[in-house]
Amino acid sequence: MQPEFREAIKTSYLSIAANTVLAIAKAITGIFGNSYALIADAIESTTDVFSSLLVLLGLRYAAKPADENHPYGHGKAEPLITFLVVGFLVASATLIAVESIENIQTPHEVPEPYTLIVLAVIIILKEVFYRFVSKKSTETSSSALKADAWHHRSDAITSLMAFIGISIALYMGKGYENADDWAALLASGFILFNAYLILRPALGEVMDEHRYEGIEKKIRNIAEKNPGVVETEKCFIRKTGMTYHVDLHIAVDANISVKQGHDIAHLVKDEILEQLPQIADVLIHVEPDDEI
Repeated sequence: MQPEFREAIKTSYLSIAANTVLAIAKAITGIFGNSYALIADAIESTTDVFSSLLVLLGLRYAAKPADENHPYGHGKAEPLITFLVVGFLVASATLIAVESIENIQTPHEVPEPYTLIVLAVIIILKEVFYRFVSKKSTETSSSALKADAWHHRSDAITSLMAFIGISIALYMGKGYENADDWAALLASGFILFNAYLILRPALGEVMDEHRYEGIEKKIRNIAEKNPGVVETEKCFIRKTGMTYHVDLHIAVDANISVKQGHDIAHLVKDEILEQLPQIADVLIHVEPDDEI
């Protein structure tokens, strides 16, 4: 298993543990503290546990090596899992919105003041987890981990909305008991927006959309430094899990032999793979420079 996959899987285990503990803490505090915003937050954290489990399963499957039926490996499972994670986000946002509307129409008690302390701790912890998982997703180029990171950020947002709503209810007193329900309703909108932000890059990955200009520039620079390469032409990049597959066209002197052109292509490929370890394979097409 590649180091990137091992690191991503380790991070997923941490996410599952954190979400489980926080979901239980929110549910208990919300029930005894008369706060639906906290209960809604607990619902979202519970969906986070299941989505993190999906991410873990997806990463383990995506880490499987290439075989006869999957010559490019199993990496495409990762963005597909991301779609399921987005589905969990949308479902939790919808549930929170429906329950919030029902609670807004139902009289209830003002939340207990100690719920603010619990929320403050949760907000800080969730933001820390977001930054940690987001950093790991960047290091490993994992779209599934990026989705998991946004789960933590959306959780921090719903907790912040709950904190504001409960503060209003406590400060304003009678007539503002449902302020935390309005906060939960607003938070559901943030969750839906985050779901779109997560979905967009995963969709581009499945459709082999070109989104890797930085990697392309590095590939061209490496290839063009080879004295046998006149210039580079086409460069297509597709992401498969946490690695990339590259199709590169290079132009060489039209007067050299096929063997010499073949050797140049192999040197370029070896240099790219050595300098850019995130690239799984490079297919190089050699063209004579007088036909470009």
